[in-house]
Amino acid sequence: MDEPLYDISRVNPRIILDIKYATADNFVGKPIYTCAKAYLRKSVALKLDRVQQKLEKKGLGLKIWDAYRPFYVQQLLWGIVPDERYVADPKKGSVHNRGAAVDLTLVDAQGCELAMPTAFDDFTKKAHLDYEDLPEEVLSNRKLLVAVMVAEGFTPLATEWWHYNDSAAEAYPLSSTTFEELAAQDPS
Repeated sequence: MDEPLYDISRVNPRIILDIKYATADNFVGKPIYTCAKAYLRKSVALKLDRVQQKLEKKGLGLKIWDAYRPFYVQQLLWGIVPDERYVADPKKGSVHNRGAAVDLTLVDAQGCELAMPTAFDDFTKKAHLDYEDLPEEVLSNRKLLVAVMVAEGFTPLATEWWHYNDSAAEAYPLSSTTFEELAAQDPS
């Protein structure tokens, strides 16, 4: 299956973007993306749109921290954190490289992040989905995020509460398309 990569903002502009790897606010400490866009395979983007619509009925929404990731970035991240619990080995490729993974959180109607177990890219057990030594509000928020994502066909990653793979992720090819090439193609 080789669907084009779509800018999620064109599918649903109400989904907030805070693309961490386009800023210095990430575990690398410097920008490694050349743009602050979130690209996903078309069917994945449509599923995420449905999640956003369901959340809006509850006065909530989504904020995306990462989506499609060019292969060269995967190599860079692996060079810094060669631990498959948190970064996919470039020899196998990442679901992010397929445009079928998204890192996100919940926000309220004003766009403020809800309380969650950790910040993005926290490589501790506190970020694991089975970590329970947390305030009830945090547990409830995490449970809600899991529920709405799973209901639309996403699978959570056990070691990162914010990471979700599309259930059909392996059907998509790995991609090394750059953000500049995606901007020039703009399939929307």
